[in-house]
Amino acid sequence: MKYRKPTKAIITDAGCASRFLPITKTIPKAMLPIGDRPIMQLVVEECVDAGIQEIIIVATKEGRPIYEDYFYDAAIKMKKQLHSQAKDDRYEPVQKVLDFPKITVIEQDPSYPYGNGSPIASARKFICDDEAFVVAYSDDVVFGSSDIKTLINSYESHPDAKAIIIAQEMPREVLNKYGIIKLADEEKRTLRNIIEKPKIEDAPSNLTSYGRYLLTPEVFEYLDPRNTGLDNELWTVDAITKMAEIGDVYVENTQGKWMTTGDPKNYCMTLLSYVMDHEDYADDIRKLIEK
Repeated sequence: MKYRKPTKAIITDAGCASRFLPITKTIPKAMLPIGDRPIMQLVVEECVDAGIQEIIIVATKEGRPIYEDYFYDAAIKMKKQLHSQAKDDRYEPVQKVLDFPKITVIEQDPSYPYGNGSPIASARKFICDDEAFVVAYSDDVVFGSSDIKTLINSYESHPDAKAIIIAQEMPREVLNKYGIIKLADEEKRTLRNIIEKPKIEDAPSNLTSYGRYLLTPEVFEYLDPRNTGLDNELWTVDAITKMAEIGDVYVENTQGKWMTTGDPKNYCMTLLSYVMDHEDYADDIRKLIEK
């Protein structure tokens, strides 16, 4: 069956983010700032750049009202105050957020097991049976290009795809820290499986998988709460591997630069990378680092 081109994206941020405590006791991890906006907004903007028309953010029970406030609340009192001070330009970033395409915030189904597949399964009712869709983990940000656009363009070339995933080539010495892709057909660039944190000498390639996927509704057959894997978690990569057993799952290299915000060290490195490339105070930061 050929599915319609994606117009919807699921963005997930439903974990407990324990490595960032105590701050994540109060706010979701993807609301931590990268420059002048939260991580989640960078991921939303990547979707918008690709022409996505509807975004479903899957959050925790505690995180849902925070996202709803950020993406829905017009902050009228603040707007009036800025207008009275002739500072209307400072409200423009708020208006940009309000002008995003349709964003729906939902809570992850509390009956589902822990795991990165559960937020996707929780958004099932928003996906029609005849449409492909994209998934983005809010841990992952991409600079210089939209992986979502790359996925959609690839789907136009591979309408037979059960799924399409994005990869980035990584240095050999860090291959034991990520999910590494094993190709079934190197010429077609189709997936056999993803090996999680292999020994460096056992890594089948230098292609690292991360949270940017184009999926078809067939994936929900495998994102079932009964199909838990390692540590009794529901894993997206397990479902994608099952898809690769019944059809072609294509692998595309990112056209940008992927960085993760999944732990404090990598978050800081991602923040600095963004500031150096995008903020007008980048030279001041460079001078501080040189000292």
